[in-house]
Amino acid sequence: MTRRRCSSSSDRAGGPTGGPAGGQTGGPTGGQRGGPTGGPNGGQTGGPAGGPRGGPAGGQTGGQTGGSTGGPTGGQTGGQTGGQTGIRHCIYVVGFMDLFGVSMIIPLLSHHVKALGASPTVAGIVGSTYGILQLFSSTIVGSWSDVVGRRYSLLTCLLLSALGYGLLGMSSSIALFVLARIPVGLFKHSLSICRALLSDLVSESERPLVMGRFNAASSVGFILGPVVGGLLTEREGGFYTSSFTCAAIFLINAGLVWMLPWGETLVHHNGTNSSSNISTQGHDNRCSNLVQNGAHAHSHHTALAADAEPGKHQAGLRCREASLLQPAWRQLSSVGSRIHMVASSDMWDLFLVRLLMAIAIMLYYSNFSLAMEERFSLKPKMTGYMISYSSTLGALAGFLVGPVTKLYRNNMPALLLHSTVLTCSLIFLYAAAPSVWQVLLTSTFFAISTTIGRTCVTDLELQRGGVQASGTLIGAGQSVTAVGRILAPLLSGLAQEFSPCGPPSLGVVLALGAVALLLIRIPKWDQKWDVKKKVL
Repeated sequence: MTRRRCSSSSDRAGGPTGGPAGGQTGGPTGGQRGGPTGGPNGGQTGGPAGGPRGGPAGGQTGGQTGGSTGGPTGGQTGGQTGGQTGIRHCIYVVGFMDLFGVSMIIPLLSHHVKALGASPTVAGIVGSTYGILQLFSSTIVGSWSDVVGRRYSLLTCLLLSALGYGLLGMSSSIALFVLARIPVGLFKHSLSICRALLSDLVSESERPLVMGRFNAASSVGFILGPVVGGLLTEREGGFYTSSFTCAAIFLINAGLVWMLPWGETLVHHNGTNSSSNISTQGHDNRCSNLVQNGAHAHSHHTALAADAEPGKHQAGLRCREASLLQPAWRQLSSVGSRIHMVASSDMWDLFLVRLLMAIAIMLYYSNFSLAMEERFSLKPKMTGYMISYSSTLGALAGFLVGPVTKLYRNNMPALLLHSTVLTCSLIFLYAAAPSVWQVLLTSTFFAISTTIGRTCVTDLELQRGGVQASGTLIGAGQSVTAVGRILAPLLSGLAQEFSPCGPPSLGVVLALGAVALLLIRIPKWDQKWDVKKKVL
């Protein structure tokens, strides 16, 4: 009987000439996936760290640092190599230029609409067009990027956004102005797709650091853009010049994205494109399990390990890189299934926290200038300096996300809870501030806490939903934030009927609701995570 059990074990883990756990000619732990001449951890697809000719860290697909000809640091795909680092840095540049171009236009839009002869009511309706379109398109475009891949979706968004800003530069009537805002409202999701791409390229532990740097680069662009836009506006036809400049920036971004070394990070299954080997339906089922169960990225790795290379690092563009030329009905079906997964998942608590905190933060800023004038007789010029100071700190705070995350040992729920409590306290101190200096002090730490909080929410959404559906999850988060942008002005107006401190006071109540929700739900997240660790 013992002999038979050994034989059965050989059948499961060994090849034709395998011993108890041998491969074709494999070492002690080679198996069905064992390579012809595998080392201690050998495997045709790499094993945990081995490869067909590999040493301890070799691999056909590289392991984290191995390669087809072995050695400690060689690699066919390179793992965390210069190709991915180059893509990452280029995406930082794209994020900077994106918000740099957009922020050149935003302060000028209302003036241009009025110059075209629109009444205040019409100007308000026209201004809301962009927000409404963003509300409904964020999740759809994000999910579409999961279906066709980041490259094609990002290029499409950049090119159509360039078209929209180009049309804006030719808008000589209100109708043409509205027409120009439609492609921008529907496809200006380049930042969301960039975030999804970055989440594809890095490990879970690196993600907060990389996301923080990306947010910092984008915020710097948003700070510098209005300065350049204001200088261009002083010249004749300044609005049109700014619009065409913004369109040119998006075309340059599209060129940068096109020239990225995508081939160095694509995962190939047995030397062929993964889209030919993995069906969309099978992929949808794996995504469904991850999103509906609120799975962490660790379970995502386990799910992929059964179908793809064992030991493959999270880096790289995974099997969702499908062809843009697949039938439209299949793309729509995949997009619909992903949106349904998110809508029916148990991640409502995270999205509700995002909504409550988004509204609370917007209420803080909604009447800031007016409140400073009424409460402290502060001139608009000084208020502008305070806003610029806070914005600059918010941009620099992006570089603090990585170190703070390491300080918390990647305990993102605890970090989110503490940042939410801090934000709530700072809004309260601002509402009750007896002097300008206390407002300045609160705005200093407020910029830091909100930056860290936003990064935490996004990272937790990706952890619980799985990076396999990162585009859908990030898009859904942006849609939730868009709802906040719609509700915040209405709530701010109602609160100002009672007091200049009404909006931030209401923000305190909403932030307290977010804190209470986190206190209730975080223990349940920990219980689920403990169960998953025991299963794994």
